[in-house]
Amino acid sequence: MDKIVVTGGLGFIGSHTVVELQNEGYEVVIIDDLSNSSINVLDGITSITGVKPIFEQIDLKEKDQVESFFKRHHDVKGIIHFAASKAVGESVEKPLLYYENNIGTLVYLLKELKKLPSACFIFSSSCTVYGQADELPITENAPVKQAESPYGNTKQIGEEIIKDTCKVAPNLKAIALRYFNPIGAHESAKIGELPIGVPQNLVPFITQTAIGIREQLSVFGDDYPTPDGTCIRDYIHVVDLAKAHVIALERLLKNKNKERYEIFNLGTGKGSSVLEVVQSFERVSGKKLNYKIVGRREGDVIAAYADTKKANEELGWKTNLTLDDALLSAWKWEQKIRS
Repeated sequence: MDKIVVTGGLGFIGSHTVVELQNEGYEVVIIDDLSNSSINVLDGITSITGVKPIFEQIDLKEKDQVESFFKRHHDVKGIIHFAASKAVGESVEKPLLYYENNIGTLVYLLKELKKLPSACFIFSSSCTVYGQADELPITENAPVKQAESPYGNTKQIGEEIIKDTCKVAPNLKAIALRYFNPIGAHESAKIGELPIGVPQNLVPFITQTAIGIREQLSVFGDDYPTPDGTCIRDYIHVVDLAKAHVIALERLLKNKNKERYEIFNLGTGKGSSVLEVVQSFERVSGKKLNYKIVGRREGDVIAAYADTKKANEELGWKTNLTLDDALLSAWKWEQKIRS
């Protein structure tokens, strides 16, 4: 059993990826500082898989803690790196916090990986690197635009750091996965998205509104040049996304990669508007959602959805779950955590 480290492994995407890794027989070590997650997620993972992953509460900003971890776990075969701050608005207000947390930690991890005989690295990146793309759907060859926020910039810089490191570290292979919009929860309703405070993302806000925590959902703008006037995004079920990480990792472990550093978009290849997401939720939940059209939100791109051809063909991965599946699972999860 190869030992795989998952940083931020108690977070939304991280926890679902830990489940999929364990389902495939990997030994998983979770690193999480619990700054944006709950230790209770460990019980959810264990309940689903029947295996309790090793857990270490480590602050990756502390270089000595990172070095100490790798002295204890020198037999690591790969890292899937999720741990990062991710709120766009907060990054604008606190840029240095984002650069320290998202860039400094990456550098410390890569320094340790360079010391290993061989190492595979999967980086949690984002479609934010494309900004408002010139052409849709967005391929991996689309130009990386100037970042709209410090958060987006940390993803761009992170990718460049990994690419530069792979050039000079013959023992290191890496894949950057550029996600579109992850939503949903595990079908067991034992793990899901746990936003702290007011949700920054659409689906948790929808489910919290439906259950009565939020009074009303604001739909930002209905005057965009789209069929119903609302913004379009590519919403991917978190379980499909998690499975892609396992497949990407195995590509590196089995030396199937064509280059030492590779990039893949992860999405469904289909765009859904905000109102389509609202309608899907109403359909699967049987609840009428209280929402209101308000003015546009600064920084929102009109439309973004993935060209998934490269991931489909090179990784042999494709999405299996629908928008309705994702929203139903998110609703079941919301009801579970409020019961």
